[in-house]
Amino acid sequence: MHEVRKEKDSLGFVEVPATAYYGAQTIRAVANYPISGMRAHPRLIRAFGMVKRAAAEANKELGLVEADRADAIIQAAQEVIDGKWNNEFVVDVFQAGAGVSFHMNTNEVIANRAGEILGGKLGEYEKVHPNDHVNYGQSTNDVFPTGMRVGTLLALETLYPVLDDLAAAFEAKATEFHDVMKSGRTHMQDAVPIRLGQEFAAYAVTIRKGKQFLEYAANSLRELGLGGSAVGTGINTHPDYREKAVANLARISGQKLVPAKDMRWAMQSNACMGDVSGALRAIALEVIRISTDIRLLSSGPNTGLAEIFLPSLQPGSSIMPGKINPVMPELAAMVSYQVIGNDAAVAYAVQGGQLELNVMMPTMSYNVMQSITILGNMLRQFNQYCIAGITANKARCEQYAQSTVSLATALNPYIGYAKAAEIVKESVATGKSIIEIARSKKLLTEEEIAEILDPVRMTEPQYPLDAAKERDKKKKS
Repeated sequence: MHEVRKEKDSLGFVEVPATAYYGAQTIRAVANYPISGMRAHPRLIRAFGMVKRAAAEANKELGLVEADRADAIIQAAQEVIDGKWNNEFVVDVFQAGAGVSFHMNTNEVIANRAGEILGGKLGEYEKVHPNDHVNYGQSTNDVFPTGMRVGTLLALETLYPVLDDLAAAFEAKATEFHDVMKSGRTHMQDAVPIRLGQEFAAYAVTIRKGKQFLEYAANSLRELGLGGSAVGTGINTHPDYREKAVANLARISGQKLVPAKDMRWAMQSNACMGDVSGALRAIALEVIRISTDIRLLSSGPNTGLAEIFLPSLQPGSSIMPGKINPVMPELAAMVSYQVIGNDAAVAYAVQGGQLELNVMMPTMSYNVMQSITILGNMLRQFNQYCIAGITANKARCEQYAQSTVSLATALNPYIGYAKAAEIVKESVATGKSIIEIARSKKLLTEEEIAEILDPVRMTEPQYPLDAAKERDKKKKS
């Protein structure tokens, strides 16, 4: 049997593990919400420690909490920031509305640790009380949205470099594959030639654009309602507390943070979390598209496109010897599906606020944090074990570049769309290449065929052939 201590809250006595730094309200939440077995994200815990430290510093400066008591709270909060007490945060991610349970878990851990620093015993709360001292001038209703926003900003700092690295990897492949000609495809049908490097360069732009969109969305998290207290009116707070607490939090977190111009808005609306979740969803959608392209381009080896080769990471079948599957692109898609699902949950939670408070914050916080975490971890693996090791099947690519029927597109300015279409029909019917048919019909000279139907020439804007010749004559003269 584990030793316990008895604690009393407004509902009566409960038993708490003797060595626990959490208290009565936390133990009630553990009993009430055995839902998922999942606990708060470490960065949410860290952010709440920052909020509590910032508040304690402001209350000390304003003379609202005695200096020695405030110093103990500040020290305990810093230990929470440092991750020392993560195991004491035991409330399930699915809990009472607005996150009261998690917030009180935070208050109790800090109060017990601060009391211990001052020579007190766990669970006594005479030297430092969770509500009267740690939570002075605060409410779950302004602390949770503040902590959620700051925690999300901290989590995003880990994702940005991963996106940069992936974009850089695509850019490196764009350079490596610059001269590899292949057939483009639209509607999954033959299209005009494109360089393999051009395809990968576009993937790089996609990732960089996604990061820019995410950074823009994240800026909406920087306006905080800390100091709004219960309903955004600032009840039980000092007139200077709000400005000081937010300034402290900005310094402690290293984030650019400002007090909300309207504290009611900051507690009623969590559209900023929807913005960030939507930006993560947009990245996930693009990752699905790119990973599917890579699966198609690497399909084969003998009966697919086989334009690129992926690193071999593991045997791909329990029955088919030698089979290798595109496991990293498959992983990329599955994780991205989860991010999209998380965004749906966040969207419903964001609209779930009525009157002065959105009570669905725990689920939006959990889903956004999870999306950031799994997206970052997946993209790191996708880059290291897939993109970085891709090689080109140059011979296969060039074969497709020469055989695509859409080479005829380059003939339009010289023989017209209708005649070019006839050549395409004949190519499909006979299996002869566009070049062979154009030559046999003597519609163009050998010099014109070589220049007009040069796949390299078709992969970037060019002067029409006659204009190009006239330009060259003028240069010579």
